[in-house]
Amino acid sequence: MRIYAFCVYLFLYTPIGIIALFSFNAGRHASQFQGFSVKWYGRALNNPFVMEALENSLMIAFTSAALASIIGTMAAVGLHSMRGPVRAIFDAVIYIAIMIPGIVIGIATLIALVTVFDVVNPWLAGLWADAEAAPQFSMGRGSVIAAHTMFTMALVVVIVRARLSTVEGALMEASADLYAPPWVTFRRITLPLIAPAIFAGFLLAFTFSFDDFIIAFFVAGSETTLPIYIFSSIRRGVTPEINAIGTMVMAASLILLIVAQLILRRDKKT
Repeated sequence: MRIYAFCVYLFLYTPIGIIALFSFNAGRHASQFQGFSVKWYGRALNNPFVMEALENSLMIAFTSAALASIIGTMAAVGLHSMRGPVRAIFDAVIYIAIMIPGIVIGIATLIALVTVFDVVNPWLAGLWADAEAAPQFSMGRGSVIAAHTMFTMALVVVIVRARLSTVEGALMEASADLYAPPWVTFRRITLPLIAPAIFAGFLLAFTFSFDDFIIAFFVAGSETTLPIYIFSSIRRGVTPEINAIGTMVMAASLILLIVAQLILRRDKKT
């Protein structure tokens, strides 16, 4: 079993290691190592198109993770107090949202947004005296944020609910016995206890949103995120600069995932 596990991990991480190795290639060919150099990292960080795509990805990931954390926490608290078949139905819907392939979410979100825009945009144009000056909804950052929030919110719900299941109900009952309003009980007792889980959920949501390509590809419109830029560049050929970008994205994602796991483990111990 140890040999089998070793072979599985070797199969999974060898391509990643090769990308990281060739990101330090001094030559211009991605498949021929011609010496050690970090120039491609500097070139990637000085590329205005990369920086613009990185800025879009960071803004989208932070906003969608924040919204997913807020909405997901409220949903988790509400579902925690539910019982019976209604709770089972909502549980099934949440897990289905996690299991559905990203391409299905992307296509469904695209169709839904286009349908809504076709209804709302003519209505807005009719409210303005100058129809050309009326605001128009279109694909862009907002549509990507909406799609990523819908997807990552389910992750936050699962993580926060797992933490809520370990919270002693007697604490909330004692607070109610002392005539504390529900909001005060949540703010002073429940929220501090589940705060590590909320933060871990935020980090995971940020990571999934930042790394996403499939959903963003369908709903980004003219906006370019970093994964979309990498995909467009690879179609013209893999270069050491792309390897450097991929290595930096991988390192940042691993750091966030490790931090989230450490927070969750520490939360379980406490």
